[in-house]
Amino acid sequence: MPPTVTTSLPPFAPAEAVARIAAASRRTQQPQSGGDLVSLAMGEPDFDTPEQVVEAAHAAIRAGRTHYSPLLGEPALREALAEKLAGIAGTPVSAADILITQGGTAGLAASILGIVDPGDKVVIPDPTYSLYADLVSMAGGVVVPVPLAPDLHWDLDRLADALTGAKLFVFCNPSNPTGIVHSREELDALAALLAGTSTIVISDEAYSDLDYTGRPFTSAISVDGLRDRTVYCQTFSKSYAMTGWRVGYLWGPSPLIQASARIHNTFNGSVNTVVQDAALVAVRTCDADIARMRAAYERRGEIMRAELAAIPGLTLSTQEGAFYQFPQYDLDLPSAQVVAELRSHGVAVRPGSEFGAQGEGHLRLSYAASPESITEGVRRLGRGLSALQ
Repeated sequence: MPPTVTTSLPPFAPAEAVARIAAASRRTQQPQSGGDLVSLAMGEPDFDTPEQVVEAAHAAIRAGRTHYSPLLGEPALREALAEKLAGIAGTPVSAADILITQGGTAGLAASILGIVDPGDKVVIPDPTYSLYADLVSMAGGVVVPVPLAPDLHWDLDRLADALTGAKLFVFCNPSNPTGIVHSREELDALAALLAGTSTIVISDEAYSDLDYTGRPFTSAISVDGLRDRTVYCQTFSKSYAMTGWRVGYLWGPSPLIQASARIHNTFNGSVNTVVQDAALVAVRTCDADIARMRAAYERRGEIMRAELAAIPGLTLSTQEGAFYQFPQYDLDLPSAQVVAELRSHGVAVRPGSEFGAQGEGHLRLSYAASPESITEGVRRLGRGLSALQ
């Protein structure tokens, strides 16, 4: 008899990187929203992309701008961003040190994977955007979460202890999920903590145009003592309402950007030319659009805060930046369970535990929604929390 031929695949074990991410990740995929559900869970603007940006993409397609772009990005866009960043950093910026990325997410991935080796210590605030820990785990690094102070700003004493021997510190400013904005004084304090060390910083400033504090926003790259050790990660998603366009960029010390470019080129290749042409128009023409959307978010945040203040048992966060409210609730229930119950009352929010262990007991609500949705969604949230009492 002929030998038996086995055609089925033997048992498959995913790569260790997959297992590390699965073990570390707190990111949650909520069920698809539909029907009468009001969503306050979104992490993206509800505004349409400004019309002149859309038209620029149409024009690029009509002009045949449909071929591969240079791996680092279109020279005209990089030059425009260098000029913009020079104004922020207060120092000349070379376009050669700017990498255009497939959204802010790919920029974060390229920079973290270009820096972190297995076993490297990486410090992140807790709570913070959950992707940071996932990427560090993918690289084999060791995540060291540092609890925030009660006001949701950094606890500088704890941070000082944690940063000893750290390869990297990653943070976002303004913050997702807390909605706070780190001040110049905090960033100066961070610079002092890192003086004389080799610790690298990644500053994710995706929400930098959404600052309601009344003081000028302070970028990490404008701070002496941070600028020369910082990878600046930015995206067109939030400021320009361009989430689906998938375009962002990195700037920083040449060796760090070269390492990031090697990773990004391997994973992603170049960003498509059409969206880069549209992004260039956004940089050049959208200041008024940014101001209009920012003013709308600030008004919406005030509406949300007023509505939330009427709900017993909630401790509200300060409305400083981004478009998030991060209230603490007084129920003895995990936030994932609270979120599931709130969905049954017709409102979707994010569990605080998604953003770190210290986020437990909180909910993340987005006010990147219409005023009517905010008002109705918070009323449903109030009814849901009341039912859980």
